[in-house]
Amino acid sequence: MILLDYKDRRPIYEQVVEKLQDLMICGVLEQDSQLPSVRSLATELSINPNTIQRAYAELERRGFIYSVKGRGSFVSDTSSIRALKVSELRKELGSWLLEARNAGVTEDKVHCWVAEDWKGQKSMVREEEQRDKSGKSDETV
Repeated sequence: MILLDYKDRRPIYEQVVEKLQDLMICGVLEQDSQLPSVRSLATELSINPNTIQRAYAELERRGFIYSVKGRGSFVSDTSSIRALKVSELRKELGSWLLEARNAGVTEDKVHCWVAEDWKGQKSMVREEEQRDKSGKSDETV
């Protein structure tokens, strides 16, 4: 699902890049699966095809996708994509934990927060899976 935020200060192509990366990392777009054509995705999102072309070029530069002349764009090896994301998350977590410690948050409190949020995320995933199974998903791409 790609939802663009027109109030976001970032360029539209950057939002498209971020959303597609997220879909690849979480496995919605699997390795070697074909991405929508530039024209079809641009039409679906009601944006200029050049914006999608720029997003695809950036994804290819970052190694998230590869192009086959005359065939389209495809998702690269997702294991390396996930490893990159895990590395980024680990760095963010380290920074966050340092801030929490400096703010006087206890280790027990951090564990409590993580457990609560983890359970909340799991229930959200289950709800989404139930909607998908019932065919009531309104997601695109």
